[in-house]
Amino acid sequence: MRVESHPVLGKLEEAPMVTITVDGKELKARKGEMILAALLANGIIVNRYTRKRHEPRGLFCGIGQCTDCMMTVNGIPNVRTCITPVEDGMKIEVQDGLGVWRDEN
Repeated sequence: MRVESHPVLGKLEEAPMVTITVDGKELKARKGEMILAALLANGIIVNRYTRKRHEPRGLFCGIGQCTDCMMTVNGIPNVRTCITPVEDGMKIEVQDGLGVWRDEN
């Protein structure tokens, strides 16, 4: 579910929908919304797994200060998804540990 009305911001303007790919699955997202918001709207709550214990992590601070929402985006690991806006065609992957650099071209 997406936030469409906010008690302080009022009714939020609707942006056009774009397509992103998360772990090989195509999903719809609003252009410009944060990746984490798009994932949560699609029921995805795990962003990465810890290096040592392989424990799931997801939304914690929501302001880019912690590392719990880091994912691999377009082949770049450790992207903080709570402060990175969605772009059409993004390829996003749940990250395992420190992640691996990949060339997405």
